[in-house]
Amino acid sequence: MQRLILMRHAEAERAAGSGRDRDRALAARGRVDAAAMGRALAARGMRPDLALVSPALRTRQTWDLLHDAFGDVDIRDNEPLYNGGADTLRRLVEGVEDEAGCLIVVAHNPGIHLLAVEYLIEGAASPSVLDRISGGFPPGAAAIFSVDAAGRRMLEGYLQPRDLIAE
Repeated sequence: MQRLILMRHAEAERAAGSGRDRDRALAARGRVDAAAMGRALAARGMRPDLALVSPALRTRQTWDLLHDAFGDVDIRDNEPLYNGGADTLRRLVEGVEDEAGCLIVVAHNPGIHLLAVEYLIEGAASPSVLDRISGGFPPGAAAIFSVDAAGRRMLEGYLQPRDLIAE
C-alpha cells in the first residue's frame, strides 16, 4: 500500500425512522459534501483500488457518492468497521495493506479520528498538524497518508467539506 485515506462518513440525519443508529441516512448537506469530497480526492490523484466501508447506512451512502468520482473499486463492508475503535480499524487496515495500492476506509468517529491521530504521532507530525487534526474530525473529513517502504504513514493531506467551498 502506498496511500491510505481515512474518512469519516458525511453529515447524517440525527435519527432514523427505525430508531436504530445504523439506519441513519445522510442529510441533504451530507450528500452534497460526500460528492464534493469524491471529486476533490479524485482531482488530487486519489484513486483507491480497495475500499473498506462500514455497513451503516450513512457510510454506505457516503461511499456511493464518493465512488462516482473514482471508477472501479473493490469494496468490502465489514461489520467491525461499524463504530470500531482505532485498534480494530488498524487491524483491518493491516489485514489488507498488501492488497491495494491505495486504500480508503469510510467509517465512524471516534475510531477513525483516533487512528488518524495515532498515525500522526507515529509519523512524528508537527505540533501544528497534530493540533489541527486532534481538534476534531468533522463529518466528511478525510486524512490522506502516504505510506513508505517501511510502512510508516506520513500525512499527505487533510480535507474537510468546508475546505471545498472554493473548489
